[in-house]
Amino acid sequence: MAVARLTNLEADLRALGVIPVVALDRVEDALPLVDALSEGGLACAEITFRTAAAAGAIALVRAHRPEVLVGAGTILTTAQADAAIEAGAAFLVAPGFNAVVVDHALARAIPIIPGVCTPSEIEHALAREIWLLKLFPAGPIGGIPYLKALTGPYPMVRFVPTGGVTIANLAEYLAVPTVVACGGSWLAKADLVRAGDFDAIAALAGDAVAVARGVRGVEVGA
Repeated sequence: MAVARLTNLEADLRALGVIPVVALDRVEDALPLVDALSEGGLACAEITFRTAAAAGAIALVRAHRPEVLVGAGTILTTAQADAAIEAGAAFLVAPGFNAVVVDHALARAIPIIPGVCTPSEIEHALAREIWLLKLFPAGPIGGIPYLKALTGPYPMVRFVPTGGVTIANLAEYLAVPTVVACGGSWLAKADLVRAGDFDAIAALAGDAVAVARGVRGVEVGA
């Protein structure tokens, strides 16, 4: 069951090409934010547990925008994992590979995308039959050349590069065959959300979808 759910998640994320990574200070910003992202073609959000509003925001999106694929990011503890699951998160994302958190998520049968940046961490994931991994921080640890180097010994691994990915290099990352999608923290920056500039967020999402379509075809964001 866990393998099937991970396979389905990989397919969903590949169809998007970009995963908006967002931190919300206020729960009430969740719906206008995902509406703006959806307007731009990205009906998805990774709502990070960097703020106290995360669980409430996820629950609100799941209740009122069930068509949006909403996950929980920056999961550092089992308590955060439980809170995200109870709120209705469809998947979890972690910045690093914490075996306790990963095993807890697997025991609760929810897909988790743990962060890795070394071959050893990749092998810890493969030992648990997790092949969809967050490469973080992608840019500072070597970017696309490093990503391509990992493909040699680990052709079965699929990556979600995050950190240092921008609209300027998005196409280059998406052109790497092992990349499923890229984490996009530039799509919904805190200042735009606080200002209520959701039109700007919709435009940024649309720009990202256009780049992804240019690399992968018109099915992206459809």
